[in-house]
Amino acid sequence: MSSEEKSAWVMLVVSLAGYATYLVILAVQTASVSLMDTAWVTTMLWTIGGGIVAGILLNILFGIFSPKDAGRKDQRDRDITHFGDAVGQSFVVLGGVTALILAMLEAPYFWIANAIYLAFVLSAFLGSIARVIAYRRGLPTW
Repeated sequence: MSSEEKSAWVMLVVSLAGYATYLVILAVQTASVSLMDTAWVTTMLWTIGGGIVAGILLNILFGIFSPKDAGRKDQRDRDITHFGDAVGQSFVVLGGVTALILAMLEAPYFWIANAIYLAFVLSAFLGSIARVIAYRRGLPTW
């Protein structure tokens, strides 16, 4: 498994775990207050920051324990990365449009921020799935 594929796996797991953690913490908080009154800003910032730190640390650990392929990229790796980015970016665009519509409708900040956060998570998660599938089955030939 190349270092780029390992990195895709890390992003897949970290993005899903971080968002799941965010949802669980919000669910626990809603036991005592309404959803809009939860500490969602702090929770969101901590889970995003934690996800970034976890991703960096896991990639460093994989680099330490498999140094022979660390930092090596060939054309196939670049093509797969480009493919995964293209898949992921579509969800960032959808999230941006959703947030724009919510802002136009003067929705509460909670919903706008959560639409953007979900878009980033879907971008990372589904882009990583696309990369992993491309590594396992090859790039699609359209």
